[in-house]
Amino acid sequence: MVSQRQTGKKGPDDLDRMMARIKRDPRLSRVYEDEAAKKELWLQLVEARMAAGLTQAELAEKLGVSQAQVARIEKRGYDSYTLTTLRKYVDALGKGHRVEVRILAPEPRRSRKMKLAT
Repeated sequence: MVSQRQTGKKGPDDLDRMMARIKRDPRLSRVYEDEAAKKELWLQLVEARMAAGLTQAELAEKLGVSQAQVARIEKRGYDSYTLTTLRKYVDALGKGHRVEVRILAPEPRRSRKMKLAT
């Protein structure tokens, strides 16, 4: 029997190990969360537009921009959104859609007690 290591294919155990490593490293965890948020936003925009029954061209017309500009906003990995752009995009989708911004406070740091030399 040929192992995953011999074929070069990654398995679920590899993913679990990678995610555990990301969770242990605060820097990697921050990067992962930032990238995940970007992915989620573009996908939410596309799904909301489709749920509104609009094509990119139709939404572009409502916004007064080109279809290419809507495509750029919906592009995976695009991260140059402004809050104004997002509001206009969502308003153009029609009633029932809204933009929500959540600011999550970081967990308080644990204070380190310093030992004084005596």
